[in-house]
This record gives sequence, C-alpha cells and structure tokens, in this order.
Amino acid sequence: MAPPSSVPHAFFDNANSIPMIGLGTWGSPPGQVTQAVKDAIDIGYRHIDCAHVYENEHEVGDGIAAKIKEGVIKREDIFVTSKLWNTFHRPELVEGALRTTLKNLQLDYLDLYLIHWPVAYKEGDGLFPLGPDGKTFIFSDADYVDTWKAMEKLVDAGLVKNIGLSNFNSKQIRRVLDVARIKPATNQIENHPYLQQSKLTAFCADNNIIVTAYSPLASPARPWVKEGDVVLLEDKKLKAIAEKHGKEPAQVLIRYQIQLGHVVIPKSVTKSRIASNFDVFSFELDAADMKQLAALERNERICPEFGAYGHPHHPFENDE
Repeated sequence: MAPPSSVPHAFFDNANSIPMIGLGTWGSPPGQVTQAVKDAIDIGYRHIDCAHVYENEHEVGDGIAAKIKEGVIKREDIFVTSKLWNTFHRPELVEGALRTTLKNLQLDYLDLYLIHWPVAYKEGDGLFPLGPDGKTFIFSDADYVDTWKAMEKLVDAGLVKNIGLSNFNSKQIRRVLDVARIKPATNQIENHPYLQQSKLTAFCADNNIIVTAYSPLASPARPWVKEGDVVLLEDKKLKAIAEKHGKEPAQVLIRYQIQLGHVVIPKSVTKSRIASNFDVFSFELDAADMKQLAALERNERICPEFGAYGHPHHPFENDE
C-alpha cells in the first residue's frame, strides 16, 4: 500500500495542489460514512470529496475530527472538497451555504469549493423543488457567472483555498473564464471508459483546468440502475487488462484516470474496497492498455440530471 507521501498531486494554475486520488462520499449510506472516512485516512487517503446535497457532511466531519484528535493527521494534511448546491446560486446565499458546510464538517476552511451544477433551482428549504409534474425541478433565474463572483469572495475571506466547477460544459466554462478574477481550479465531471468526454477534457487541459473524475467505475450501485444496464466492471476487455496486471477491474479504472492526468474520487464504505481502490500505484498501464480502454467509449452517461432538462443552463443539452 502506498504511503500518503507517495500519492501524486495535480497542480492547479495557482500552484496549489490536490492529491490525485480521494474518497468520494456520494451515495454513501447514512451511519457508515464516519467509519469510511476514518478507514480511508488510516489507509492513507488525504483527500475527501463531499457535497451539501449528499446530506452526510456531518458524518464526514466526525470522521475527520476523530483522526485529528487521535493525532493521525493535522488539518493541513487533508484536502477537503465540497460543493455549492443548486438552491444557493443567488450571490447573497453563497457564503451562508458554505458556512453550513464548514459547520457540518467541523472545519474553518475548505481546500476546494465547487459550483455543483451550472443549473440553479428555486431557493428555499427543499434541495429538489419539484414542479407540478413531479419530475421537473422548479428553476431559479440565478446565473452561475454571478455565483462565481460570490465564490471568489470566499477565497478573499480565507474561507476557501481554491474554487472550481462541476458538471460544466466547455461553453459554460468559457463564460466563467470571461468574468473570472480567480480562475476555476478544476471541473469535476463524470468520467470513465464508457463516457470519456474527450473534447471537454481537452478544453480543460488547454485552459490549465484540472479534471476531477467522478463515477470512475460508472457507479454500479447507483439508485436508478435498471436490469439489463451494461455494467462497466463486467466488460470483458477491461477484465482482460486487469488479469494481465494481476489487479481488479476497479483498480484498472482508477489507474486509467490517474494516467490521463485526472484526479479521481472512487466511492466506497467497505474498508477492503477503500484499501483496494487506493492500491493503484504499484503498476502502470501500457500504451496498448490505454488505447483499449479509450476504445470502450459508448457516450453512456450515468448522471444525466433528468430533472433539470429544459433549464437554459443544462450542461448536456447545449454543449458544443
């Protein structure tokens, strides 16, 4: 197992850095997240990815606090990311949303804060304000370029070290770049061999914006999976590459992202799986492996955000 010091870092445009592997917490069951975070830190993870909408940040905070108290880590040893939810896009709501996240995480600052989606939902108590059809969300007219300016103020205030985007397409990133005083550090997007988004990742690279890959295993346990859906982890070509290296298919998928230069945040609450996902620094995929994995492209999106279709800023309707 790689010690934390040997985990490679990606460097943002501002010279700050982020560990290239982190623990994802989306969809982690309540009551299991604190232990998962503690296990991850013990295994060597120094990067935890969270979000307000996951509704488990208090459990993440308990796990981090426990390890700081034990003396396993200091605050500055761990990189913590969270995300501004869609109901808080109005500029006057941004700082309050962040402070709620900081309170839940028991932290004084975040290492990275992202706008979770470019779409804004109606402000209020509910995270998913549904319209009369019970399927489509009620939208807000808040524009993410105004949200971005409020995000920049969080950096000025010392509440956040770095700011970035999530689920933004290239046109939307360009709109942010056109107004940005502080450039986005990263764009966190779904990325795996069945959805590689090569044009978007190339655009990010051209603009020195680090790609963070979520759902790198194509989220086999996603709540909306249907019988008959193709499972990436069962792909025969992927399994053959894993067998060649004496590794698990999941380890190959995580290694693939790292070799692409992407930060990667696999999710698990099972200690053995958290450890296995971290054990990706003892082997390297060769050019033939990388080519085979690239050839698996199916343009198959796991997280389409169906309820936001029709929003003028939906990232998957109006991309280039």
